[in-house]
Amino acid sequence: MSPTKQPSANPLSLKERIKVPRQHMPEQAPGLRVLNFTEVNLGYSTELARQEALRCLECAKPTCVDFCPVGVKVKAFVQLIVEGDFLGAAAKIREDNVLPAITGRVCPQEDHCEGSCLLHKKVDSLGIGYLERFVADYEQRMKVPPAQSAAPTGKKVAIVGSGPAGLSAAGDLVQRGHEVHVFEALHEIGGVLVYGIPEFRLPKQVIREQIDTMRQMGVVFETDVVVGKTVTIDELFHEEGYNAVFIATGAGLPVFLNIPGEHLNGVYSANEFLTRINLMHAYEFPTYDEPMVDLRGKHVAVVGGGNTALDAIRSARRLGAEKAYVIYRRSETEMPARIEEVKHAKQEGIEFRMLTNPVEFLDDGRGWLKAARCVEMELGEPDASGRRRPIPKAGSEFDVPLDVAVIATGTSANPLIQSTTPGLDTNKRGYIVADAESQKTSRQGVFAGGDIVTGGATVILAMGAGRRAAKSIQEYLTTGNW
Repeated sequence: MSPTKQPSANPLSLKERIKVPRQHMPEQAPGLRVLNFTEVNLGYSTELARQEALRCLECAKPTCVDFCPVGVKVKAFVQLIVEGDFLGAAAKIREDNVLPAITGRVCPQEDHCEGSCLLHKKVDSLGIGYLERFVADYEQRMKVPPAQSAAPTGKKVAIVGSGPAGLSAAGDLVQRGHEVHVFEALHEIGGVLVYGIPEFRLPKQVIREQIDTMRQMGVVFETDVVVGKTVTIDELFHEEGYNAVFIATGAGLPVFLNIPGEHLNGVYSANEFLTRINLMHAYEFPTYDEPMVDLRGKHVAVVGGGNTALDAIRSARRLGAEKAYVIYRRSETEMPARIEEVKHAKQEGIEFRMLTNPVEFLDDGRGWLKAARCVEMELGEPDASGRRRPIPKAGSEFDVPLDVAVIATGTSANPLIQSTTPGLDTNKRGYIVADAESQKTSRQGVFAGGDIVTGGATVILAMGAGRRAAKSIQEYLTTGNW
């Protein structure tokens, strides 16, 4: 006998729900926000959140859950919002996601849960990310203590890296009663969340609040520990007594264009540029006098079309850049950046130069950048990524006057841990080889996940890898099977 279906708290019929427009997220006006680093999106009010939640179709088979890399029970938490149980909704999300205030802000939901929402077949998809952010922020305002973890198991797990993969794994494992230590090479916890994403998209205070919650859960964080130098994986096992190690160091080694003039003063990698702004507090000038080029009145360009590129150029605009360009070798259709970020950048006066590629950076005669020599591109047949391959147009060279150029064309694997850990297999690109489901490596007791395995990806995909690793580590610690 099948269980009785629970009546819905939603007062709207299915036809009425489809007619309700998606609720716009309030945001700072463009002319104001380019003058500050305060968060652009301002969050839903209680009324907007409930109105948006009413749009949920309450599908019998919610595909939004299937397409969430961490498996958040979307239908269930949205129904709780409809009922007005916001803390219940937050608790439901936390069953699968230990960083809801972060993913509610930076996860590309349009590629996952919202992209698979059945509403999207006829109208705008449900604002799942906005709703997730709402209940996470509500929970924080209410100062709700974290749920109790399981009884201590006596097992110790080392997490190398405090980015999204490491934090996700740490949260799952500590709740299962294990002693979890997270080692971070930098002086602040959060990895790419804190050094790579600007304040106007992800405030540092939001990250710190999520980290504090994890501390209350029992996770121990240690900063300024460079695993591979300060301590090796072997030492963690044999001298520190850890039973398992999860490597989640990300892929933070910059990739450059390898064109003439890239050595000039004024040419930065996106990693350095954003780290100086985010972690070295350039965004708080003049309170912090960070040693970076003064961008007031300058011409700045970023090369690349992903979210990192837009984070860099929108930061430059806020630091006073008079002209701010995105230079991208494909068309806007092929840009991997989030649609919302592109829209916000255009509103802020960023100029997009599509089908354009730099071939040389020009010297002003004193070792400083004065311009980028570029060529026009046209799109040919699709390449391995599925996007049409850009091809240079003969005789199309032109110069773009610049004071600063930021290279945001990707990252690669830092080889430090791999080179200091015997028996750890890597692929030809230097990434750690790990099973796609279990995250097991070639070294017993060592797991790896996130960008150090896949190459540069998104926060939520890294978190998914962290959850899979936590599940496998749990099995390993309880059964001893490898």
